[in-house]
Amino acid sequence: MKTRHVSSSDWLERLLSSGIRNEYFEANYPKPNNNNNNIEREEDKDFLFAEQLAYGALVPMVMRAVIKLNVFEIMSRAPTTYLSALEIASQLPNNKNPDAHIVLDRLLRLLASHSVLTCIIKENDINNIGGEVERFYGLTQVSKYFIKNEEGASLCSSLLFANDKISLETWYYFDDTVLNPDFSAFTKAYGMDAYEYGAKHPEMNELLNRSMSDDSAIIMKKILENYKGFEGLKVLVDVGGGVGTNSNIIVSKFPTIRGINFDLPHVIETAPSYPGVEHVGGDMFVSIPKGDAIFMKWVLHNWSDEQCLTLLKKCYEALPDEGKVIVVETIVPAVPNPNNATRLSYTYDLMMMAFSSKVKERTEEEFEALAKKSGFAGIRLACNACSLWVIEFLKMI
Repeated sequence: MKTRHVSSSDWLERLLSSGIRNEYFEANYPKPNNNNNNIEREEDKDFLFAEQLAYGALVPMVMRAVIKLNVFEIMSRAPTTYLSALEIASQLPNNKNPDAHIVLDRLLRLLASHSVLTCIIKENDINNIGGEVERFYGLTQVSKYFIKNEEGASLCSSLLFANDKISLETWYYFDDTVLNPDFSAFTKAYGMDAYEYGAKHPEMNELLNRSMSDDSAIIMKKILENYKGFEGLKVLVDVGGGVGTNSNIIVSKFPTIRGINFDLPHVIETAPSYPGVEHVGGDMFVSIPKGDAIFMKWVLHNWSDEQCLTLLKKCYEALPDEGKVIVVETIVPAVPNPNNATRLSYTYDLMMMAFSSKVKERTEEEFEALAKKSGFAGIRLACNACSLWVIEFLKMI
């Protein structure tokens, strides 16, 4: 059954056509304002926010649909700043739906209301009964992060991974995570931990690797603009480096560095070849290749405190006396301030909790404790970018 939202203008036209006299209607009801049908009254704000929480999961799923349809890329290639849903729908591949533009418009206007897109209105006799409105959409600085940059990276892969059925299934067990000790939502959902699952299901491994690679391509660019700690290094070991994106980005800017990308054998087997980067397979809890410094981005949050101590001790053994571990992680604030950086850090934390109740994002004090318990003299907060911090674990201070 086909359904659609009926505007106030449509309702007015239907009522008048049914025989209600226009003079009566205008005398008793104000003429609808098509530009401001939904007025947010002060007394309704709390209810509206609560109701939005109830249905908030719809927004990333709409984003997923728009990404799968390649809408942002279509808009980025357009010769004009704004496109109508009809113009976008005409460029969709395999489109067999004559009403595709109507459905697409309903998706895009939701994203515009969340400031993912901008929207301008073309008014056709809007003050007349039955007047039609056509919306034209444009990109924002937010939506541009879902368009491939010069390295071919975007946040699309991160959104697709976070909202894939593999990820979503684990979120149904957060209540069990609260009530049961040492609980793993992922293991409950799939009968094995995430690392076993990734080794047996290459589609998850590929999706995760792509997400981490694209994320690194965006964030590392910002980090390298501010962090000077790679200067003077000869050998840099990227522990848990995935397919080598971080190593490639760093070595490309500092070509005198010899990069070693170190990860599990099944991970690096799909890694592309990069100039100045050697891919090495192994187990970081057993032995780590030696280098002047060790780099770890989003590695410690994957492991419990006990496992982190084991890993950091292996790092300590692989470093010279003046060596350091360059850690890139979220630092969780103690106070839950209502800003995007804080919300994102807590979101990352719950993403990790879905894998195991023992893994987490950490506070500055927790990082300091890990450093000292594993033999390091202490930590230094070097800089931050995109809600992530560069934290140096120093053997000497």
